[in-house]
Amino acid sequence: MSEWIMLALQFFSDLGYIGIMLGLMVEVIPSELVLGYGGYLVGIGQLTFSGALIAGVIGGTLAQLFLYWAGYFGGRPFLLKYGKYVLIKEKHITMAEEWFERYGVAVIFTARFIPVVRHAISIPAGIAKMSHWKFLIYTVAAIIPWTVLFLLLGKLLGENWQEVRSFATPYIIPLTVLSVLFISGYIMWSQKRTPPIITVKKMNDYNRKG
Repeated sequence: MSEWIMLALQFFSDLGYIGIMLGLMVEVIPSELVLGYGGYLVGIGQLTFSGALIAGVIGGTLAQLFLYWAGYFGGRPFLLKYGKYVLIKEKHITMAEEWFERYGVAVIFTARFIPVVRHAISIPAGIAKMSHWKFLIYTVAAIIPWTVLFLLLGKLLGENWQEVRSFATPYIIPLTVLSVLFISGYIMWSQKRTPPIITVKKMNDYNRKG
Protein backbone atom coordinates (compact mmCIF):
# COMPACT_ATOMS: atom_id res chain seq x y z
CA MET A 1 0.00 0.00 0.00
CA SER A 2 1.35 3.43 -0.95
CA GLU A 3 2.67 5.76 1.73
CA TRP A 4 0.24 8.56 0.94
CA ILE A 5 -2.75 6.26 1.50
CA MET A 6 -1.40 5.27 4.90
CA LEU A 7 -0.85 8.93 5.80
CA ALA A 8 -4.37 9.80 4.68
CA LEU A 9 -5.87 6.95 6.68
CA GLN A 10 -3.90 8.00 9.74
CA PHE A 11 -5.21 11.54 9.31
CA PHE A 12 -8.79 10.29 9.03
CA SER A 13 -8.38 7.98 12.03
CA ASP A 14 -7.33 10.95 14.15
CA LEU A 15 -10.73 12.46 13.36
CA GLY A 16 -12.60 9.38 14.58
CA TYR A 17 -16.06 8.83 13.11
CA ILE A 18 -15.86 12.10 11.16
CA GLY A 19 -12.70 10.74 9.57
CA ILE A 20 -14.50 7.64 8.27
CA MET A 21 -17.21 9.84 6.79
CA LEU A 22 -14.68 12.14 5.12
CA GLY A 23 -12.61 9.23 3.83
CA LEU A 24 -15.64 7.75 2.11
CA MET A 25 -16.94 11.10 0.86
CA VAL A 26 -13.64 12.04 -0.80
CA GLU A 27 -13.45 8.65 -2.57
CA VAL A 28 -9.78 9.08 -3.40
CA ILE A 29 -9.05 6.03 -1.26
CA PRO A 30 -11.07 2.88 -2.07
CA SER A 31 -13.98 2.48 0.33
CA GLU A 32 -12.86 -1.08 1.13
CA LEU A 33 -9.63 0.24 2.66
CA VAL A 34 -11.32 3.04 4.57
CA LEU A 35 -13.86 0.64 6.06
CA GLY A 36 -11.26 -2.08 6.62
CA TYR A 37 -9.14 0.36 8.58
CA GLY A 38 -12.25 1.48 10.43
CA GLY A 39 -12.90 -2.14 11.38
CA TYR A 40 -9.35 -2.40 12.66
CA LEU A 41 -9.92 0.68 14.82
CA VAL A 42 -13.08 -0.97 16.15
CA GLY A 43 -11.06 -4.06 17.01
CA ILE A 44 -8.54 -2.13 19.09
CA GLY A 45 -11.29 -0.25 20.89
CA GLN A 46 -10.69 3.17 19.37
CA LEU A 47 -14.17 3.19 17.79
CA THR A 48 -17.43 1.36 18.41
CA PHE A 49 -18.91 -0.84 15.71
CA SER A 50 -22.26 0.93 15.72
CA GLY A 51 -20.61 4.35 15.48
CA ALA A 52 -18.35 3.23 12.64
CA LEU A 53 -21.34 1.69 10.85
CA ILE A 54 -23.38 4.89 11.07
CA ALA A 55 -20.41 7.00 9.94
CA GLY A 56 -19.71 4.59 7.08
CA VAL A 57 -23.30 4.59 5.83
CA ILE A 58 -23.56 8.38 6.01
CA GLY A 59 -20.20 8.93 4.31
CA GLY A 60 -20.85 6.36 1.58
CA THR A 61 -24.31 7.75 0.91
CA LEU A 62 -23.09 11.34 0.70
CA ALA A 63 -20.35 10.29 -1.74
CA GLN A 64 -22.97 8.79 -4.05
CA LEU A 65 -25.29 11.76 -3.61
CA PHE A 66 -22.53 14.10 -4.79
CA LEU A 67 -22.15 12.03 -7.97
CA TYR A 68 -25.93 11.92 -8.39
CA TRP A 69 -26.20 15.71 -8.00
CA ALA A 70 -23.30 16.21 -10.42
CA GLY A 71 -25.20 14.19 -13.02
CA TYR A 72 -28.52 15.80 -12.13
CA PHE A 73 -27.37 19.42 -12.32
CA GLY A 74 -24.19 19.27 -14.40
CA GLY A 75 -24.85 16.45 -16.83
CA ARG A 76 -22.33 14.41 -18.78
CA PRO A 77 -20.15 17.34 -20.00
CA PHE A 78 -19.57 18.51 -16.43
CA LEU A 79 -18.51 15.03 -15.31
CA LEU A 80 -16.25 14.49 -18.31
CA LYS A 81 -14.47 17.72 -17.42
CA TYR A 82 -14.20 17.34 -13.65
CA GLY A 83 -14.70 13.61 -13.00
CA LYS A 84 -10.97 12.95 -13.25
CA TYR A 85 -10.50 14.73 -9.91
CA VAL A 86 -12.47 11.95 -8.18
CA LEU A 87 -10.93 9.17 -10.28
CA ILE A 88 -13.92 8.83 -12.63
CA LYS A 89 -13.01 8.43 -16.29
CA GLU A 90 -15.18 8.57 -19.40
CA LYS A 91 -15.16 4.76 -19.69
CA HIS A 92 -16.64 4.51 -16.18
CA ILE A 93 -19.43 6.92 -17.07
CA THR A 94 -20.15 5.14 -20.36
CA MET A 95 -20.29 1.73 -18.72
CA ALA A 96 -22.55 2.99 -15.93
CA GLU A 97 -24.88 4.60 -18.49
CA GLU A 98 -25.13 1.34 -20.41
CA TRP A 99 -25.99 -0.58 -17.24
CA PHE A 100 -28.58 1.99 -16.18
CA GLU A 101 -30.24 2.00 -19.61
CA ARG A 102 -30.26 -1.78 -19.76
CA TYR A 103 -31.41 -2.64 -16.23
CA GLY A 104 -33.25 0.46 -15.00
CA VAL A 105 -33.43 1.85 -11.46
CA ALA A 106 -32.90 -1.56 -9.79
CA VAL A 107 -29.25 -1.39 -10.81
CA ILE A 108 -28.72 1.40 -8.26
CA PHE A 109 -28.89 -1.29 -5.57
CA THR A 110 -27.29 -4.27 -7.31
CA ALA A 111 -24.41 -2.44 -9.00
CA ARG A 112 -22.96 -1.54 -5.60
CA PHE A 113 -21.51 -5.06 -5.47
CA ILE A 114 -20.13 -5.10 -9.02
CA PRO A 115 -16.59 -3.78 -9.61
CA VAL A 116 -16.07 -0.67 -11.78
CA VAL A 117 -19.80 -0.08 -12.31
CA ARG A 118 -20.57 0.56 -8.63
CA HIS A 119 -18.22 3.53 -8.52
CA ALA A 120 -20.08 5.52 -11.19
CA ILE A 121 -23.63 4.13 -11.25
CA SER A 122 -25.02 7.19 -9.47
CA ILE A 123 -24.07 9.41 -12.39
CA PRO A 124 -26.60 8.15 -14.98
CA ALA A 125 -29.26 8.11 -12.25
CA GLY A 126 -28.73 11.84 -11.83
CA ILE A 127 -28.61 12.50 -15.56
CA ALA A 128 -31.89 10.58 -15.98
CA LYS A 129 -33.45 12.72 -13.19
CA MET A 130 -34.27 9.65 -11.10
CA SER A 131 -36.41 10.43 -8.02
CA HIS A 132 -34.23 11.67 -5.15
CA TRP A 133 -36.04 9.53 -2.59
CA LYS A 134 -35.97 6.38 -4.70
CA PHE A 135 -32.26 6.88 -5.36
CA LEU A 136 -31.60 7.42 -1.66
CA ILE A 137 -33.50 4.28 -0.61
CA TYR A 138 -31.75 2.03 -3.12
CA THR A 139 -28.36 3.52 -2.25
CA VAL A 140 -28.65 3.18 1.52
CA ALA A 141 -30.03 -0.36 1.21
CA ALA A 142 -26.89 -1.38 -0.68
CA ILE A 143 -24.36 0.59 1.37
CA ILE A 144 -25.42 -0.95 4.70
CA PRO A 145 -24.35 -4.57 3.92
CA TRP A 146 -21.22 -3.29 2.12
CA THR A 147 -20.21 -1.28 5.18
CA VAL A 148 -20.95 -4.11 7.62
CA LEU A 149 -18.91 -6.58 5.54
CA PHE A 150 -15.71 -4.54 5.44
CA LEU A 151 -15.94 -3.33 9.03
CA LEU A 152 -16.25 -6.93 10.20
CA LEU A 153 -13.39 -8.10 7.99
CA GLY A 154 -11.17 -5.24 9.15
CA LYS A 155 -11.94 -6.11 12.75
CA LEU A 156 -11.27 -9.82 12.23
CA LEU A 157 -8.03 -9.26 10.31
CA GLY A 158 -6.63 -6.94 12.97
CA GLU A 159 -3.17 -5.69 12.03
CA ASN A 160 -3.54 -7.45 8.67
CA TRP A 161 -6.47 -5.19 7.73
CA GLN A 162 -4.58 -4.06 4.62
CA GLU A 163 -5.42 -7.44 3.09
CA VAL A 164 -9.14 -6.75 3.44
CA ARG A 165 -9.78 -6.51 -0.31
CA SER A 166 -8.37 -9.96 -1.06
CA PHE A 167 -10.15 -11.51 1.93
CA ALA A 168 -13.42 -9.93 0.81
CA THR A 169 -13.36 -11.63 -2.62
CA PRO A 170 -15.06 -14.87 -1.48
CA TYR A 171 -17.91 -12.76 -0.08
CA ILE A 172 -18.17 -10.27 -2.95
CA ILE A 173 -18.38 -12.93 -5.68
CA PRO A 174 -21.64 -14.43 -4.29
CA LEU A 175 -23.02 -10.90 -3.83
CA THR A 176 -22.13 -10.14 -7.45
CA VAL A 177 -23.81 -13.32 -8.69
CA LEU A 178 -26.91 -12.60 -6.62
CA SER A 179 -26.95 -9.05 -7.95
CA VAL A 180 -26.85 -10.24 -11.56
CA LEU A 181 -29.60 -12.78 -10.88
CA PHE A 182 -31.68 -10.11 -9.17
CA ILE A 183 -31.29 -7.79 -12.16
CA SER A 184 -32.27 -10.58 -14.56
CA GLY A 185 -35.33 -11.45 -12.48
CA TYR A 186 -36.30 -7.81 -12.20
CA ILE A 187 -36.12 -7.37 -15.97
CA MET A 188 -38.27 -10.45 -16.61
CA TRP A 189 -40.81 -9.28 -14.01
CA SER A 190 -40.90 -5.78 -15.49
CA GLN A 191 -41.41 -7.10 -19.00
CA LYS A 192 -44.36 -9.19 -17.88
CA ARG A 193 -45.95 -6.17 -16.18
CA THR A 194 -45.33 -3.76 -19.05
CA PRO A 195 -48.22 -3.56 -21.57
CA PRO A 196 -47.20 -4.50 -25.09
CA ILE A 197 -47.48 -0.91 -26.33
CA ILE A 198 -45.32 -1.45 -29.38
CA THR A 199 -47.26 -4.51 -30.44
CA VAL A 200 -50.58 -2.69 -30.08
CA LYS A 201 -49.27 0.25 -32.06
CA LYS A 202 -48.13 -2.02 -34.84
CA MET A 203 -51.53 -3.71 -34.92
CA ASN A 204 -53.30 -0.34 -35.13
CA ASP A 205 -51.04 0.74 -37.95
CA TYR A 206 -51.74 -2.51 -39.73
CA ASN A 207 -55.49 -2.08 -39.31
CA ARG A 208 -55.37 1.47 -40.68
CA LYS A 209 -53.46 0.30 -43.69
CA GLY A 210 -56.02 -2.49 -44.17
